[in-house]
Amino acid sequence: MSLLDRLNEDMKQAMKSKEKEKLSVIRMLKASLQNEAIKQGHKQLSEDEELTVLSREVKQRKDSLHEFEKAGREDLAQKIREELEFVSNYMPEQLSEEEVEELVRKAIADTGASTKADMGKVMGALMPKVKGKADGALVSRLVQRHLS
Repeated sequence: MSLLDRLNEDMKQAMKSKEKEKLSVIRMLKASLQNEAIKQGHKQLSEDEELTVLSREVKQRKDSLHEFEKAGREDLAQKIREELEFVSNYMPEQLSEEEVEELVRKAIADTGASTKADMGKVMGALMPKVKGKADGALVSRLVQRHLS
């Protein structure tokens, strides 16, 4: 079942059970996916492109959450946490920090990186493997720690 089909099914279910917040998030996700398809000039996005859109949506919400918490707006922060939970349901299972660390070690060994100047090389090799499965900030932090 494609992501769009899954969203359509979940949207119907949310309508039937009158879950307004969930319905709103699903509609936003569908709109983002459809806008990306139009932008790319495709009728349907590939799994990788869908994952890119979902990752972008998660990142936007995490950034918003951080800003709302920093501003002391707990009411808005709670709404974003709920949205983030709904969006996360469509993401692939996230890798643990230990799994990411193992991938970082392997990427460093494969690329022959030894200094922080080689970070771009390592990140370039690593990010396609963890796309959508790990937070980019976590990956970056682990790569920096291993290259210092």
